[in-house]
Amino acid sequence: MKIAVTSQNRKTITGHAGKCRKFWIYEIDDKTILKKTLLELALEQSLHESHGEGAHPLDGINVLISGGAGHGLIRRLNNMGIQGLVTAETEPDSAVADFLNGTLKLGAPHSHTGHGEHHDGEHGCCH
Repeated sequence: MKIAVTSQNRKTITGHAGKCRKFWIYEIDDKTILKKTLLELALEQSLHESHGEGAHPLDGINVLISGGAGHGLIRRLNNMGIQGLVTAETEPDSAVADFLNGTLKLGAPHSHTGHGEHHDGEHGCCH
């Protein structure tokens, strides 16, 4: 299993998963973390900028954990075979451990009224 965690600053879980370009990728076997690597996407590869055509660097991920994601992104992740989760947990390793133990505290996806909105600083956005 592979779990991706949004972490624009490489230290904490950040929000606005669609605009995030840095993800910790955890490789898991039998609830044990085997490997943790950083995936850095080019701007055009962010989920907000890419539009689902062709292969994506997040292909093969089973779960994506973020501090914030909209309903549309959660649906898109589901279509990619990825379970999208929103949490208030801020520490990536703790979030993965809690997920594996079934104790990750989940939040609800947020709604956006349009793509013209600005979210500077909201949910630790990944601009």
